[in-house]
Amino acid sequence: MMVNQIDPGRRERIIDAALECIAERGVAGTSHRVVAKRCGVPLGSMTYHFTGIDELLLEAFGRFTRRIRDMVSDRFSHVKGPDEAIEAVVELIYEDFETDRNVYLLSYELYALAVHRADFRTLVHEMIEAGYNALRLHFDEESARAINTYIEGASTHHALDTMPQTSDQARRALRRLACLDRLPAPAS
Repeated sequence: MMVNQIDPGRRERIIDAALECIAERGVAGTSHRVVAKRCGVPLGSMTYHFTGIDELLLEAFGRFTRRIRDMVSDRFSHVKGPDEAIEAVVELIYEDFETDRNVYLLSYELYALAVHRADFRTLVHEMIEAGYNALRLHFDEESARAINTYIEGASTHHALDTMPQTSDQARRALRRLACLDRLPAPAS
């Protein structure tokens, strides 16, 4: 007689596999069947744990946004003052996001979903607020929002531009956004 083995980590493995599939194939190429195959579970497990692909996507992107929030929190956990905060932003863009290229891929997929779906837009808002809240401890509200917006744009350019900004150029731009440095006077 065979006894069923309990697999308490199955749901978590499914969510992890979903994120891997989304990064590799995009949301459009991710299905219950693809995810089940990726994590080696029967297709029936998918419907046992998730009512449909939308629930799985929400869970997966929820995990992703928490990961980004934790990444930002870790990066800013010991920051003291605006100069160190600028360095933390540069390190976030040029080290943390660069180390895991899936951050870019998953972000773009989430943004695309959020354009048409309020439930995913809420997740994007949570990511944006995590950055803003970390920055707000070191900058006024307007600067914190500008720098947070810059992080999104600079990250996109860093991932996709054939001639992205260097970290030194980003550092100078961030200092200007934070009103820590003046722009050079225009040549006469």
